[in-house]
Amino acid sequence: MYKPFGIIPALPTPMKEDHSIDYKGLEQLIQHLIDSGVNCLLVGGSTGEYSLMSIEERKEVIKFVCETSKGRLPVMAGTGCHRTKDTIELTKYAAEVGADCALVINPYYMPTSRQGIIDHYKAVAENSSIGIVIYHYPDATGVELDPELINEISQIDGIVGIKNTADGEHTSKLIALTKNNPDFAVLTGFEHLILPTLAIGGHGAVGVAHNLAPRKIAKLYDLVVNENNLKEATKLNQDLLDLYNAIEEETIPGTVKAGLEALGLSGGSSRMPLVSASENFKSKIENILIELGEGKVQQH
Repeated sequence: MYKPFGIIPALPTPMKEDHSIDYKGLEQLIQHLIDSGVNCLLVGGSTGEYSLMSIEERKEVIKFVCETSKGRLPVMAGTGCHRTKDTIELTKYAAEVGADCALVINPYYMPTSRQGIIDHYKAVAENSSIGIVIYHYPDATGVELDPELINEISQIDGIVGIKNTADGEHTSKLIALTKNNPDFAVLTGFEHLILPTLAIGGHGAVGVAHNLAPRKIAKLYDLVVNENNLKEATKLNQDLLDLYNAIEEETIPGTVKAGLEALGLSGGSSRMPLVSASENFKSKIENILIELGEGKVQQH
């Protein structure tokens, strides 16, 4: 089974003025990221506005990204649903259309027990032909999985990793607990934690800034993991801090979409109740990208 690693952009979903999906814009973004040396594409995550889409739309977007990447990059498909049954069905569909692994958020809103969480992931993994990546995002779900619980889930056959959108201490403990599990990857979901996560043995990062400076963030991974050059990695990380900070100033994915527009790619609006970035932010993100040396993307 494919085990995710490296730099994995969480794709926003470009939208037209009527809030329908801009597939041409999505195709251009995919091509840009493939050209930039990232390691995998996440489709249908939080940044992709999956929670504001129908199941049919989620299927369409997953299929489109799988077909467009054409085996050039692995695809991680967001397939988490409230019901375990629906999660299994969407994960099976993702596998059928070519996804390499599935990102599954832990149960939330209707809280279950620790055993209920374990059983949920076990049921999804047992009924899937592709690997399952745990999506842990307590700030959004209100449900925190402690490192010991995640470690227990990691030992289920078919569980291949985690997108851990949690603080550095939590990630550090999780890396220590799972270090002897060769089938499990710890990926941070926070840009600010890419460098420290990699430096202490993490396997990669899933994030939103990755869409705007993919070459530089891919280089950051290479400097730490392949070149063991923490000095240069630290310098590059410092160069990226303004971008990391800016992305969080207003509502995501509006901030990322504003950045895409500044690069000459399609972003568009976000579906209600999400909002677009302010005009002040649009100017700010454009200036940050210029300072980083990120010019207009050449369209194919």
